[in-house]
This record gives sequence, C-alpha cells and structure tokens, in this order.
Amino acid sequence: MNILKLLDKLSDDSFFTKQTSRLDTLSNITSFGKKAAVAAIPLGLGSFMATSAKAETKTEPTLAMKSALTDALQLALTLEYLEDEYYRIGLQTAGLIPTGDRTVFMQISKHEAAHVAFLKTALTSLGTTPNAKPTFDFTANGSFTPFTNYQQFLTLAQAFEDTGVRAYKGQAGNVMSNKDVLQAALQIHSVEARHASMVRRMRANKGWIELGSGGSGSGGMPTATNPVYAGEQETVQAGFNTATAFGPEAGSAAYDEILTGDQAQIIAGLFID
Repeated sequence: MNILKLLDKLSDDSFFTKQTSRLDTLSNITSFGKKAAVAAIPLGLGSFMATSAKAETKTEPTLAMKSALTDALQLALTLEYLEDEYYRIGLQTAGLIPTGDRTVFMQISKHEAAHVAFLKTALTSLGTTPNAKPTFDFTANGSFTPFTNYQQFLTLAQAFEDTGVRAYKGQAGNVMSNKDVLQAALQIHSVEARHASMVRRMRANKGWIELGSGGSGSGGMPTATNPVYAGEQETVQAGFNTATAFGPEAGSAAYDEILTGDQAQIIAGLFID
C-alpha cells in the first residue's frame, strides 16, 4: 500500500464521520494506519490518530505551545478547505477540465478532501473545535475567471498548491511540540509539493519554482499571484550565497522559502468572501 492509496482511503468521508464513538473511530483508523505504516509509511500517520490527547504524558505542552499548535492546524485547515472546494467546483463545472486531465484533478481532489478530514479530526482530538469552512470567492473580487478559463484554473491551482507547500514549512516550528502532528504535517507537505509539480507540468513549465514574468512570481504567473512567491529570490542559505557557485536563478530555485502564518492568511484572504 502506498501513500496515494492511504489518502484515497482517508478521503472516504464515512471513514471519519460515521456515527460511532470517538474511541471506535480512532480504533478503526489505528487498524488501517498500522497496516499502511508497515507497508509504506515510515512516519506512521496512524500513530497520531490512535493516540488521544490524554495519552501524551511525557512532556506536557505549555498553553502557548498548544495555542501555536492549534493555530497552525487551523491555518492549514483553511488552506485545505480552499483547495478542496476549488477542485470540487472545477470538477463539477461542465466542459472546464479536458477529459485527459480529469483523472489528475480527481486524484488531487481526493487528497485535499483527505487532508480536510484529517485536520478536523486532529483538532478535535486536541480538544479544539475546527473552524467552519469560509465562503470562498475564487475570482478574487474579479481578478480571475478560473471556472470559465482552463488556463486560469491551472494558474490558480499552481498558486494554491505553492501556497500550501510554503505555509506547511512555515508552521513546522509551531507544531514541533507534538511529534505525531509534525510527522503527519510533513506527510501532507510532500503530497502538496507533488501536486504543485504536477500542475506545473500540465502548464508546460518545469517542476520547480523559477522566477519569471510578474516579478517575484514563478515563470509565467500573473502579477496578482506575486504574494505567493514573495521571497523566492533568496539565494543566501545558512550564510552561504548559492548564487556565487550556481548563479542567482539556480541558486534561488534550489531552495523553497517558507511563508509565515500572516503571509499565508493574507493570500487565503484574497479568496475569502
């Protein structure tokens, strides 16, 4: 069993929402997670889902640490809500996605649904009520028409996936108080990166960040997406100027910068009504 099959399983809403007790639900997830972990998943997503908040007794997190953890998860949930709804609408819009590309977006859509379900369950297990899904405006107040223009649909898909990748990295420090959440977040992060690379290839771009039109954007992206790519020109890593050895384009493209929580919220806010 691989990570794609695991996410397909998790994307089944009944897996999380059937009317059973919380302990029964966790037991079901644990049973599945153990099998997946043995087969393919070194970080053991199932271990977090099988462990209640009370079971973590070795190092009790401070209130500040717990607040940072749940705030990070709520931010991730907002971004996953956005992606989940975007792909749902895209797939439901007749004639938008070419037949040859539908399989890709159906798979991505399943992954985003799985991420939403996981984050809601994670927050609940930590004693926090997940935020409700916002009302989204994917035109960004008239700046885009993604559901009547497939190229714009792809452009925003890339921007959303890139935002998610950078935002998950930016929140790593805030979830380090809970090893299992950190591991699960890293697993989601890598899948989002694969989505971003796949969409780039569908746009006939290289599978990594590259500077291009729009100033701070990735090649071929409109200026309206500049906030998604702010800071990606950075070439100094841990005191080493990568541009010295490789040139500014290769030096910056070799490293993907983080987005802070505030930066990610601003980007998401552009599409929240």
